[in-house]
Amino acid sequence: MKLLIKNGRIITSNKIIDADILCENKKISKIKSNISSKNADEIIDASGKYIFPGGIDPHVHMHLPTQAGYSSDDFYSGSIAALVGGTTTIIDFVTPHKGQSLIEALKERKKEASNSIIDYSFHVSPIEWNSDTKEEIKTLIKKEGITSFKVYMAYKDTIGLEDEDIFNVMKAVGKYGGIVTMHCESGDEIEEIRNSLAKERKLTPWYHPLSRPAKMEAKAVKKAIKLAKKSKCPLYIVHVSSKKSLKYIRKAQKKGQKIFAETCPQYLLLDDSKYIGRFKDAAPYIMSPPLRKPKDNKALWQAIQKEIIQTIGTDHCPFMLEQKKLGILDFRKIPNGAGGVEHRLALIFTYGVLENKISLNRFVNIISTNAAKIFGLYPQKGEITAGADADLIIWNPEIENTISKKTHHQNCDNNIYEGFKTKGEAEYVISNGEVMVKKGQIIKENNGSFIKRFNK
Repeated sequence: MKLLIKNGRIITSNKIIDADILCENKKISKIKSNISSKNADEIIDASGKYIFPGGIDPHVHMHLPTQAGYSSDDFYSGSIAALVGGTTTIIDFVTPHKGQSLIEALKERKKEASNSIIDYSFHVSPIEWNSDTKEEIKTLIKKEGITSFKVYMAYKDTIGLEDEDIFNVMKAVGKYGGIVTMHCESGDEIEEIRNSLAKERKLTPWYHPLSRPAKMEAKAVKKAIKLAKKSKCPLYIVHVSSKKSLKYIRKAQKKGQKIFAETCPQYLLLDDSKYIGRFKDAAPYIMSPPLRKPKDNKALWQAIQKEIIQTIGTDHCPFMLEQKKLGILDFRKIPNGAGGVEHRLALIFTYGVLENKISLNRFVNIISTNAAKIFGLYPQKGEITAGADADLIIWNPEIENTISKKTHHQNCDNNIYEGFKTKGEAEYVISNGEVMVKKGQIIKENNGSFIKRFNK
C-alpha cells in the first residue's frame, strides 16, 4: 500500500516544511517536493492543510473499574473517539488487584485493550510494595518494554501508597532506567477535610473542590520532587491543575532535575464555577484534582509557553450520568472522571494556537512529540521523518464545529465541553499508513497494537 500526500504544510516540533509525503509498509518512506504520483495506490491533496504527526495522549483510562461500574468508554469506543480527534496513540494504565503480580496484571490489561483500533501502551501502577515488586519492575522494563510506572499519593484506602513505598518504587524504577508518573495530592489531609465536610452535611458537588484545595496538590508536588531527587528517578507529574504547584516544578527544573509536567484541557479552559447548580449539571465535572480558578487557567497557559509544562493529556475517563448518581447524596461517591480524548487537539488548536498563546511547533510538541520522547516512543512516534510510523493528521484549519454530546463519538451521555466552539479539524487521520478517518468520519477500523517502549 503506497499512500502519497501532496501539497501539504508539514509541521514538526521544530520545523515547517512545504513538501509531499510518501508512506509505504506502515512507515514514512520519503519526504520531499514533487514526489511522483506514479505507482501510488492512493493520493491525498493536502493543499491549504497542515500535516501533524499523529497525536499521543499519555493519560487515558479506558474500561476502568469503579464502584459505579466501568468507565463508559472501553478501548474500542474510546479509540474511535481518539482517532476522530486526531490521536493515533494512547497510553493507558495497568492497575493490579491487591496481591496480584504486576506482570500478570499487564497480561490481563493487554487482553482488555485488544479491541483498540489505534496503537496503545501502558503505565503500570504498583499499589503495594512487597518482596517481589522490585524484580517485577525490572522484568517489565527489561523484557516487556514498560518504561513508566504510576503511583498515587491519594486514594490510600485502595491504590495509593505511603511515602516509604513510593520511595522504594522510585528507587527501583530509577535504577532500571524507567520513569515514575505521579498523582500528586496529599491523600491523608484530603480525607480529613472530606470527612469533616461530611460531618457538617456538606455533601453537594460544590464541596468537591473545597475538599481538595490547590495547596494539597502543591504540597504533594513538593514532596514528590524531593523523593525523586533522593531516589535518583525521573518524575512526570500528571494533571497539574494549580498555579501553586508550578513554582516547585519550575524551581526543580531550573536546578537540572529531570522533572516533567502534564496538564489537561479541562484545567486550561474550565474553572470551579462548574460546581455551582443542580446535581446533574455539576456532577459531570467531578474529577480529581478538581477544576480550579481562572487564575490557575492563566498560570497553566503561561507554564506551557515557558516550557515548564511539556505535555497535554486528557485523563479521559467518562461516566454516564446514571453512574454519577451513585453520589447524588454524597459527592465523595461520585465516580471521578470526564471524557476529552476526542477534543484535545481541536481545543488546544482553537484556544492555544489561534489565540496566539502557542505556535504551531509548540502545539505539535505538547500534543505528540514530547510525550513520545518522555515515554520511549520517539522517533517511531511523534515525528514526521523517513522511517517513522506513518501516523499522520491532515488538519483543515478552517472547519468550524460545536462540541456536543449529540455528535461526539465517546460513549457518554454528557460532555464537559458542551457548547464549546472550535476551529480546525482532523480531516484525514492516517494510522500506520492507512487512511482511517476521512472528512472527519471513520472509514476503516484496523486493530491497534501494543507498543513496547525502551529507553535509549
